[in-house]
Formats: sequence, C-alpha cells, structure tokens
Amino acid sequence: MVKITSVKIIVLTACLLATAIHLSAQNPMSRFQSLGKGSGSKSKDTLLQHRTNAEDSITIHFRYLDSSRLQQLDSSVFDFYKKIPVPWNYIDLGNFGTAAKNLIFSPNMKSGWDEGLHGYDTYKFTAEETKFYTSTRPYAELGYMIGSKAEQFIDIKFTQNIKSNWSWGFQYRLVNSPGTFNSQNTNHNNYRVNSWYQSPNKRYQSFFVIVANRLGSSENGGLKNYNLIDSDAYSLKSNIPTNLNTNSAASINIFSSTIHTGNQYNNATFMYRQQYDIIGKKDSIVTDSTVIPLFYPQFRAEHTISYNTYNYKFFDQLPDTNYYHTNYGILFPSPYIIQPTTPSDTFSRQDKWKQFENDFSLYQFPDSKNPQQFIKVGATAEMFSGQFDSTNRSTYNIYIHGEYRNRTKNQKWDIEAYGKFYLSGYNAADYNASISLRRYISKQVGSLQLGFQNVDRSPSFIYTRASSFSYGIPQNFNKENSTNLFASIEQPKLHLKLTGNYYLVSNYMYFTQYAKENQESGLFNMLQVNAEKVTRLHKHWVWRAAVQLQQAAGSTPVHIPLILTRNQFGYEGNLGFRNLNLAFGLDFRYYTAYKADGYDPLTGQFFSQNDTTIHMHLPDIAAYVHLRIRSFTAYIRAENLNTVQISGSTGFGFNNYNFSAPNYPASGFRIRFGFFWGFVN
Repeated sequence: MVKITSVKIIVLTACLLATAIHLSAQNPMSRFQSLGKGSGSKSKDTLLQHRTNAEDSITIHFRYLDSSRLQQLDSSVFDFYKKIPVPWNYIDLGNFGTAAKNLIFSPNMKSGWDEGLHGYDTYKFTAEETKFYTSTRPYAELGYMIGSKAEQFIDIKFTQNIKSNWSWGFQYRLVNSPGTFNSQNTNHNNYRVNSWYQSPNKRYQSFFVIVANRLGSSENGGLKNYNLIDSDAYSLKSNIPTNLNTNSAASINIFSSTIHTGNQYNNATFMYRQQYDIIGKKDSIVTDSTVIPLFYPQFRAEHTISYNTYNYKFFDQLPDTNYYHTNYGILFPSPYIIQPTTPSDTFSRQDKWKQFENDFSLYQFPDSKNPQQFIKVGATAEMFSGQFDSTNRSTYNIYIHGEYRNRTKNQKWDIEAYGKFYLSGYNAADYNASISLRRYISKQVGSLQLGFQNVDRSPSFIYTRASSFSYGIPQNFNKENSTNLFASIEQPKLHLKLTGNYYLVSNYMYFTQYAKENQESGLFNMLQVNAEKVTRLHKHWVWRAAVQLQQAAGSTPVHIPLILTRNQFGYEGNLGFRNLNLAFGLDFRYYTAYKADGYDPLTGQFFSQNDTTIHMHLPDIAAYVHLRIRSFTAYIRAENLNTVQISGSTGFGFNNYNFSAPNYPASGFRIRFGFFWGFVN
C-alpha cells in the first residue's frame, strides 16, 4: 500500500523551491543566464564587480556505464515524449502510470534469469541507463508537470563534480495520477544516486549506482460494460462499474493514493564497478600553468558486484469471488486468503527475490590511443534466493561473456560483437550472440548499419509452477529461441532514416485466457519496416513523420497493428527572438485495427486473445506549444482531442474514447502543463 500525504506534497514542494532559491542565490544572474554566457555587469555592487563572462557558463557531458563515449544534453523541444517515461509507441490502460505495452513487436532478447513481470518496466530506473555526468559547475534540473484529473509528474536531477576527477549525481521521479475511472490511481517513486571517480594518474576509475523503484498501481479489471461511457447516467466516469474493487468509494484526490486492489512492484539495485589499467602508456598535456596527466590503456582489469532485490505483489482487499473463479479457476476460501473466515479477507500473491552478482573481466586494447577499440572477456557468478507464497527456493548461474568493440579513429566504422553463454545453474545452456556493423559513408549519403542477434533463453520464472503468479497446469516448456536480422540507413541530406527488422521465433512463450501459460512450438517470423522523415514544408513549418509497418507470417499468437504512424505538423523556430526555441502544432497517432491483447490484473501482463478487435474511432490528436528560453523549457498540450463528441443525446462532450485493450478505454481528453528548468550554481 502506497500513500502520499499532503504533508509530503508540501515538504516536496518546499524542497523544490528551496533548491531553486539556493541555486539562484549562489548566482544572482543565473535566472537570466543559466547555461549560457553572461554579458557581465558594470554595477558597483561588490558581488558583481568581480564576475566574468564564464561565471554562468557550464560544460557538461555524460556517459553510460558500458560506454566511454561522452554525450551532450539534448536541448530540442519538439518531442514531448523524451521528457516522460512512456514512449509514443506505447499504450497504457487509460491513465499515466498504469501497465504499458509496446505496439511494436519486441520479444525478450535477453538470456538468463527473468521473473517475467514486465508490465511496468517503462516506469523503472535501471543501472544500465544511468547517466554519469562530468561538469565544470554544479547543475540541477527541476521538472514538474500537472495534468487533468489531478495528474502530476515530478523529476529532479542534480549533478556536481566534487573534484575534477570525481562526480556524483542524484535523481528523483514521481508519477501520481488518480485516473478517470474507478480504481485506476497510480503512484510511482523512483530514486537514483550515482558516482564516478577517476584517479589523478588516470589508471583507476570506479562507478557506483543505487537505484530504487516503488511502483504502485490500482487495478479495476476493466469496465463491466464499455457502452456505459456514452450514458448520460455516468457523466462522472469514475462511477462506471468495473470488474474489480467495485465496492470502494470513487475518489479523485492527489493527496490520497491508497491502493485497495492492485500491484505493488518494488526493486532496488546496488552496483559497484572498479577498473584498473595494469599496462599502458603515460602521456601528458602541458599548458601555461599545469600539467595534465594522460594514460592510454593496453590491458585493464574490471570487477563488478551488484545486489538486487525484487518484490512483486498483487493484493485485493475486496475480492470478488465470481471474477476470480471465472477467470482463474480460484475458489474461496483459498490458501492465499488471509483469515479466510471473514468475507472481506485480502487475496494476495507475492514473489520476492534477492540476487547477488559477481563479475570479473579483462580488457585488451589493440591500439592504446583508441579507447573505443577493445576486446573484453569475463566470467560471472550469480546467486538467487526466492520466497513465494507456498515455498522458498535458492539457485545459481555461472556464465562467461566476451565482447569486441571498435569505433575507428576516422569515425567511419563502428563494430560491436557480443556473446554470453551459461555454463551451469538455473539457466544452463542459455546464450546470447550478436554483431553489428555500422559504416559512415559521407554527409550526403549518410550511414549504413547491418546486424544479427540470436538468443536462446529459458522460460521466465512466472511460467513455472513454483511462482505464486502461476495458475495453470505445470508444464515443461522448451527454451525460447529468437533471431533478429536488422538493418538501418540514415540519410541526413534527406532527413530520412529507414530501419528494418526480421524476426524468427520458435517456442514463443505467452499467456492466454488471463493467466494461462502457453507456448507456440512452431516457428513464425515477423517483418518490420520503419521510416522516419522530416520534411520542411515552408521555412519554419515542418512535418515530422514516423511510419511502422509490421507483418507476421506462420502460426503465431502475436497480434500487432499492421501500420503504426505518428505525424507532427507544426512551426519550429524562434519568431525572431534569439534566445527562444519554439515549437507548436498538431500531433497525430494512428494504428490499424487489430486483436489487441487482453490484460490480466493479477500478473500485470498483456495476454493473447482472438475474440475482440480494437478499432480507433479517430487518430489520437494533440495540440501542443513547446518552448525553450535559455535553460527553461515549458510544454503545454491539449491531448486526445479526438474524444470530442457531439450528438443529440449528450450534446458536446469528450466521450469518443479509443480503447487500449478489451474493456480498457484509453486516456480521455486532458490538458498537460509542465516545465523543466536548469540551474547552474
């Protein structure tokens, strides 16, 4: 159960304001000159007399854990979906923070242990996507978004170099939304702390990450009768009867996020990585006043330890006997009912895991002055401990892995090859092999990429009878094998990118009829072609288009729309103001009719079904105004304008809902306003 009280809201708001005031107070001109160079001041104020143009400037870069390439912050404003955790090609269950699914077919291409509960993955922080910053000044970004139905989103980032060779960062994110319909409220809290240290002689460096996710979402099992959306008797949509939690009082309150029926997923990661360059060449850069040491590695040792906890729980404080019996074959009293003598007993299922991982790897750099070319080999031991409703279990994995990367000095070739094989343990004989070749040709022609990946993986743990979330008859499923052949062409002169994927999948694992496990023993293939094009219609008027075509062949339980497309028509420019970056226009999303997956609230899973076809009444339409002034970015959006309905019985309203899944209406009309403001100390 997750609660966010008014006191917490007030305290959090006060912290946001205090941080902004503190950063501005440290630099009185920062509100006008953040992230840019100031013009100085001739004021006699002693605080300003000694300022230079560099006081308000910052040089900031970041890298990811498994890449040494430094990247810059993205200052573009045209794509709102870069700021929220749900990409444009995903659908949710009608409220920000509910379980979400990719409309583009994307099978699990990771070998090894997997719990199998992925409905809320898009809202999680992970160690792999952690950004390790290096900056010349302390930098903070405060983000806040509020939307209709009391939807709110908070994103706080801070990074600082303690020393020139040691940086740390912090990030907090909140997603909180009561939703439109009964028992649809969500409350997600994400935390991240990270550090990156490099010794003065450049031979040693370490990375430290702590990530924690608390994801909470109520479940309503869908509407009992979706036709009631148009009924005059249900002008307040939260009163429409739902399949679960029907006896709870309907409430839309940002200060109350109590979950009576729903999923609570908590996980945490503690990771520490050390690297030491055993052999290499020393060098230095000599300036007028300092000597900057350099070190070009030839042979490197790396040690990584990580500790992960996973806690997946579904609970229903007001279980409906008929619903559980019809969809899951569960009769009450059940062994999973607490105190089965009372009618209002809580029904609960829970899996808890602890994972300890210890890895040792060696690097060899063929060209010491090109750190983007290396050969890496290593071995990893994993220990698992699981607790379930009816039993406990401990297991292990031992696997080896190898990698080759080479980004040539002329920046024209980019080669990546990776392999992993499980020697023994729970996932024995699982493997993952991939290779990618990218060739930059010229500015006019662009670049070409070709790649291959093959994965052989054991079924996720949720498909075994030991899991508390397994409801079917125990079966011995075979390993799932997936092959992906992919290619892409980027043509910057035409502002065009073409991407293709060809999947071959055998022994595909999936759910059907709610939580019934199943496996497609036959082989099927999936062809995907994606095109992204930017067309300048007239001066600052731009058309951005993305079209995804995907078609399956062979016996397959996978249902996806044949065509998925997003189009933006709008203005992108500055209207003659030097410091303004402005984008406004219309944003459309459309996908063709298909047998959309059903949704199982107990496992947070989307499952294959063949009875209901989902049709879009109109494309999802949004009107937007996005702007950036120096380090201040604002987003104003009116989304799902397609829900406007004018009829003789209801008059004017927003009732023309599209559906994400059978009995699950997509988001209705909403207004969103948000800002992201960067501060330099």
